[in-house]
Amino acid sequence: MSVSATPQAQAPAKASFKFPFWAQIVAGLVFGVLFGWLARSQDISWLKTTLEQVGDIFIQLLKLAVAPLVFFAILVSITNLRKVNNAARLASRTLLWFMITSLIAVGIGLAIGLLTDPGAGTGLTPADGKEPKRTGSWIDFLTGIVPKDIITPFTELNVLQIVFLAAVAGIAALQLGTKAQPVLNLAESVLELLQKALWWVIRLAPIGTVGLIGTAIASYGWDLLGKYATFTADVYIGSALVMFGVYPLLLWAVAKVNPLHFYKGAWPAIQLAFVSRSSVGTMPVTQKVTERLGVPKEYASFAVPFGATTKMDGCAAIYPALAAIFIANIFDVQLGIKEYLLIAFVSVVGSAATAGLTGATVMLTLTLSTLGLPLAGVGLLMAIDPILDMMRTATNVAGQAVVPVIVSAREGILDKEAYASASASPLDEKAEQAETPAEDKTGAPVPVTA
Repeated sequence: MSVSATPQAQAPAKASFKFPFWAQIVAGLVFGVLFGWLARSQDISWLKTTLEQVGDIFIQLLKLAVAPLVFFAILVSITNLRKVNNAARLASRTLLWFMITSLIAVGIGLAIGLLTDPGAGTGLTPADGKEPKRTGSWIDFLTGIVPKDIITPFTELNVLQIVFLAAVAGIAALQLGTKAQPVLNLAESVLELLQKALWWVIRLAPIGTVGLIGTAIASYGWDLLGKYATFTADVYIGSALVMFGVYPLLLWAVAKVNPLHFYKGAWPAIQLAFVSRSSVGTMPVTQKVTERLGVPKEYASFAVPFGATTKMDGCAAIYPALAAIFIANIFDVQLGIKEYLLIAFVSVVGSAATAGLTGATVMLTLTLSTLGLPLAGVGLLMAIDPILDMMRTATNVAGQAVVPVIVSAREGILDKEAYASASASPLDEKAEQAETPAEDKTGAPVPVTA
């Protein structure tokens, strides 16, 4: 039995001007550059302080949700695999494509670095470097996966250990079956609550953009960019080649889909990643756009959280390859075939060390320690890191959405119609409501006729 729509439901919506979210981000970038330049050129200390505080608050709000979001997202994603046919096959194919794309990305990074010698002619010397506070080594990486207690990983925001705890809990829940259902129901509710709260934070991204970009310009100015011009250009060009060259080619040749439709659907996540510099903070948006691109929700809810903590083509492949060559140039260390192979190995195997957080210091120190390069070289890149991290993270997130699309298409589970029509911003609440069918009081969908 159908229910006739009410006159109010039939009434056409009033036309109203709406400032698109992407345009708000662009406006934030413009105002950030303007205010940052003003604060630096006119030496306005209060403006610089205000920009810094606005940016710090935005990042802190994102980080506030990281620990519980990662735990419950990984837990729920693992248990959701039971709803998917050939779950083990999907998981293994996802991991395989993560590794393939990382290997391509590190190859591009190495090629650009060898062609440009980014550390040559900068005027920087080994004395300009300093040891980083956070370092990574293979021993620390392997032994640091298992936490000493349950509380510390959350208080110290050790994402890798949080992933380990969530994976153990998820596998245990799968083994328990129906007995674990009450816990899973609670986990799904908490995850939805966290994502809803994070949406509110994401809506502040245009304001956060003003603070973050403004602080970068006010603190570093354009003079600093001059010394790092080649290296900065290398990172941006390498990331752009992967994001707008490799990914479209894979979508066209492997997934057999139109790459333009991917960027229409994925752009909201990519632009937020550029601003926030956090794969985990962008994760709810990444998952939403991935689902809108036709990837089944059950599979997307596994692949995206998994990718947000381990899939880092920008931070863990392109950047450490270029940075290693840059630091070797400064310290006058010759790298050979063996060292380049080691860089590729570390990028493919050790990318989980970045763990989706802002910055890639741990991954870089892991690479340098493996090569035997001085860790003091990390200090040479810290000043320019925020500007580099924007493009790196955008590349990370693009890859985290591309791989589920490729795997879904290869496995024949991609909704091609949804993929071809994916273009709406995930922050458009009206669009969200329009996609949801009407429900009666019991929650069952009710057909609506005109």
